[in-house]
Amino acid sequence: MTQSVALTIATSDSGSGAGIQADLKTFTACQVYGVTAFAALTAQNPDGVSAIHELPADFLRAQLNQLASYFNISAAKTGMLFSEPLIEVSAQLIAERKIPTVVDPVMVSTSGARLLKESAIEVLKKELLPRATLITPNLDEAAVLLGWRPENPSQMRDAARQLNQQFGAAILLKGGHLEGNQLIDILQLPDGESVEIASNRIPGVDTHGSGCTLSAAIAAYLAQGKTLIEATQKGHAYLQQGMERPLQLDNKCFIRHFP
Repeated sequence: MTQSVALTIATSDSGSGAGIQADLKTFTACQVYGVTAFAALTAQNPDGVSAIHELPADFLRAQLNQLASYFNISAAKTGMLFSEPLIEVSAQLIAERKIPTVVDPVMVSTSGARLLKESAIEVLKKELLPRATLITPNLDEAAVLLGWRPENPSQMRDAARQLNQQFGAAILLKGGHLEGNQLIDILQLPDGESVEIASNRIPGVDTHGSGCTLSAAIAAYLAQGKTLIEATQKGHAYLQQGMERPLQLDNKCFIRHFP
């Protein structure tokens, strides 16, 4: 069986719930061949991050050059990139190779650890986000990018349109940080079309890695040739399935990755 190739440019999660480890699990489950470029390493588990080791930008560039010289990369996703030089190297590869890319603008972990240097935010906005095919911010990340935080579905619709106008990319604004059990994600396309994806909050499941899993699944389906709407809907369904039928480990429930 011939498989498409998807690339993740992100950071290692030593607990394997998020980051490159979650991306590879997702790629495999979605039946694409995953290749990796590491931006940083972390010492973490689902409860928190105790240390971050940033890798040299030249080493990230070397990884990307080796991958791009051998593999026909059909789609990519970026996760935690941490610093200005790592963002710049990633953006350069995406621009040069014209790879359809899902950018998960990882800034702060659920546990509160800062995963993007404050000084790197403007570089992210200037260099990487305008080159994305799809940007997948949660509400807190949208607040950093916009300067205000959406607090309800109506404001989410306005925010998604503003982000699209600001960066030119499609936007998937995730509503998981809203109150209540009825959730909504909003996909805003550059042509003005908007698609809303509704779901119910699933109690009792640790959501660590949910953003990584979603963006990786969308990238996997883009690599397979799906349209952006199809890839987003299928990626959302993949994440929901993994939370509805979670993996039980040490008396906790985590997102399951299905083949």
